[in-house]
Amino acid sequence: MKTLLIAGTDTDAGKTIITTALRAYYQEYFSDLSIGLIKLLQTGKQGDAEFYQQFFDDVIIPLRFDAPVAPPIAADLEGKSIDLEIIRQNLLKLQNLKDLVLVEALGGLGSPITHELTIADLAGSWHLETILVVPVKLGAISHTVANVALAKHHQVKLKGIIFNCVNPCSEEDINNWTPKKLVESLTKVPVLGYFPYLKNMDNLSDLAQIMANFFNINHIF
Repeated sequence: MKTLLIAGTDTDAGKTIITTALRAYYQEYFSDLSIGLIKLLQTGKQGDAEFYQQFFDDVIIPLRFDAPVAPPIAADLEGKSIDLEIIRQNLLKLQNLKDLVLVEALGGLGSPITHELTIADLAGSWHLETILVVPVKLGAISHTVANVALAKHHQVKLKGIIFNCVNPCSEEDINNWTPKKLVESLTKVPVLGYFPYLKNMDNLSDLAQIMANFFNINHIF
């Protein structure tokens, strides 16, 4: 059984589309594997659950809160607390049933999941191998370096970095904002590839092919 956390440097990094593309890739090219998908929790009434439901009917989201804000604040607004044991038990159950489990985080590695803990705390204490998703934009190098440093501080095993074109970006933009050699030199973490901007994200075969063609997926497992 393998488990992979897909984390980001911030909200809107594109973790959901990368997670979907990874699952599509493994379903397409490794059909003998059983694959599970879990999102740690969701805040906001509309969000990733609706996107996933276009493709998969077995996605697990153990905890949900209505307000589209950080989890501890969303829980406070509803007079509730965040029980990490509920999330942990759902993850363990999925790990026992599946060959591969993809876990989508929320926000960035530094985002709070409780009043005391961040996503990086959780990834480290639960020993989750992690991919870091970074949007291609000005400032991406700084965000990447800071999140990698946070991951290393919490002893998170980073398998690689994926840069994601959440907006249209040219080859020049990619080279200027997220240069592979410089990022790898600064972080000592491999850049797995660059996910292109897509107007339409509703075809699993296309997502799987992008992963196969542009990414060093063999480095992950």
